[in-house]
Formats: sequence, C-alpha cells, structure tokens
Amino acid sequence: MTSYKLLLLPGDGIGPEVMAQVEVVLAVLSEAGLAKFEIERDLVGGCAIDAHGVPLTDAALARADAADAILLGAVGGPKWAGVRYEIRAEAGLLRLRKDLGLFANLRPAICYPALADASALKRDLVEGLDIMIVRELTGGVYFGEPKEITVLPDGSKRAVDTQVYTTAEIERIAHVAFDLARKRSGRVASAEKHNVMKSGVLWKEVVTRVHGEHYPDIALEHVLADNCAMQLVRKPKQFDVLVTDNLFGDVLSDVAAMLTGSLGMLPSASLGAVDAKGSRKALYEPVHGSAPDIAGRDLANPIAMIGSLAMALRYSFGLGEAADLVEAAITDTLAAGARTGDIAGAGAKPIGTTAMGEAVTASLRSRLR
Repeated sequence: MTSYKLLLLPGDGIGPEVMAQVEVVLAVLSEAGLAKFEIERDLVGGCAIDAHGVPLTDAALARADAADAILLGAVGGPKWAGVRYEIRAEAGLLRLRKDLGLFANLRPAICYPALADASALKRDLVEGLDIMIVRELTGGVYFGEPKEITVLPDGSKRAVDTQVYTTAEIERIAHVAFDLARKRSGRVASAEKHNVMKSGVLWKEVVTRVHGEHYPDIALEHVLADNCAMQLVRKPKQFDVLVTDNLFGDVLSDVAAMLTGSLGMLPSASLGAVDAKGSRKALYEPVHGSAPDIAGRDLANPIAMIGSLAMALRYSFGLGEAADLVEAAITDTLAAGARTGDIAGAGAKPIGTTAMGEAVTASLRSRLR
C-alpha cells in the first residue's frame, strides 16, 4: 500500500476541533486499505506565537516542504490582535503560501441538494450550483512592494499597498484555470478591472493570449470584477470556472461561499507548480476562519475541513475513488438530515462538531462495506 506523508496544522480557534474529525476519517480510510498515511503535526498561527514567538517556525516550514500534502485548520483570533504586524498569526499562513510557491488557490462553491434552502438566495438560483474559483495566491496587492504607512509633513499619514503582476504569474494561473475547465464544462470567466487598473489591462491581455495559443476549445469570457460580484448573486449558475487575482479572488470566493448556505461547508486547495517528478506542493484548508466566538464549544461545522481532505486525496495523492467516497459520505449525511447550527433551518435540532464528524464517518463506513 502506498504511504503518503501528511502534515496536520490544526492552528487556532475551531481549527483543532475540525481537524480532529479529519483524523477520524483518515483512520477509516486506512482501516479500509485505501491508503496509508504518515501523519506529522505542528503549530501555525497564534498557537505558534504562544509557543515560539513566531507564527511559523523554520522547523514547521521544513516539515511542510517535506510533506506530500498539508492540511491546515485555521489561524488567528483576538488573543493575538496586539502583536506586531510582522508576526501576526496570519503571517504564518502567508509564509507557507509564499515559501512553498502555492500560487493557485482552488475554491469550489457547491450547493448540496439538501442545503439549497439554507442559501440566502432562492432555491432555483442555487440548486445544482458548482463553481470552481481559481484565485492567484502569491502575487498582487497582498505581496506587492512598497507596502507601508508613512507620516506626511503635515502630520497626516499615507498608506500604500502595491498591486503588482508579471506576465509569468498571470500565465501560470491561467493555465490552471483552462486545464480545470477541460475537465469540467469547458468554460472560463476571467475577472479583473482593466477599465481602471493597469494590472487588469495586463491580466486580460495575457489570459486572452494564453487562451488563443493553447485553449481555443475552451469558451472564454472577460468580466469586470465588480460586475462579477453582482452576477454571482443575480445568476450564479452562469459561471463554471472563474479565474481572478489575489484581491478580487479573496472577495469573490467569499461571496460565492455564502451562496451555498455557510462558510462552514467549503474546502479549498492551494497548489504549487508541478515539479520534475510530476508532484506539487499543496496545502488544503477550509474557507472559514478560526471562529473564536464558538471555539471549544463543539459547535463548529467540520464538513469544510473533511472536504479539504477529499481535495487532498484527489489532487495530491491521486486517490480519486477515495475522494469520491468521502464527498459522497458528506452528501449522504446531509441528505439524512444531519445539521450543525450554521446550516440548521428553522425548527431543526442542530448537532455538534463531533456528532457531525461521526455521522460522516458512519456514512463513509456504510459505503465501504
């Protein structure tokens, strides 16, 4: 049986609680003989600051670099709001993305049939929704320089964040989007602001060229990012693969997340470039944050974390059958009526984090029989 090296970074807030449910699912997959996992654990975020004074140690980064895949729970919380900006909890996650070259963020927005009524939109707008947002993750305004706050001669302040993209950065994320589209419906929408931003002009130019040279079989449309946000709540099923930059991807993926009923439902993958051996660095995490207000209370929804494991099985380990089983177990569990508080409708009796994890595990065992 092939063995895979998996690094678990539970992190802060509800991270350890939802990660615990992933470990149960991993145990079931191992018992069934589908795969063997060599599991390591380390700290990232606020818990790493408490233990080591930094949000990610060099040793933890080395473990991440050596792993076949990384699963991360969540980082941050008000406890660490007063630390220096350079060592804030979120800086640990940003370092992982930057140092490992995790430039492609895949965020699926899927509305499960049993949860169509949990969306803020009408059922007919979201039922059957399946969007893949491809967000560039290591460039743009989050990493551009200069990034500073300066004091002006009159005593007021000026803040500067710099939006920077190169041809190569846009090309590689475009290839990811078009390659995914070939495995889906053959449609890509590219979102930027070429009407007011030079980076948007270059983005549109490069995506158009990559499309014409390599993917003429794929349907491509360009959409301004603000209009894209409006269209996501007006007619979301018009989109299939949506590719965009770091800043707009951050915003648009959260908009798309709420179409599904809850941030607690959505996984994500952050992928690096394919190396000479055909593998790539990869980190998987739920879209939700650390949710400190419910941490430690057995209230968090673990489905996004379990779904992140399914993405790791598919994209890092090549275990498509196992990924299908885990995703089907989630569907079965929801169809049977299991609900955590974030997705429980009026009159429904919600269950806790552990109970939801047990329900998904029971559904998985049933499918493995």
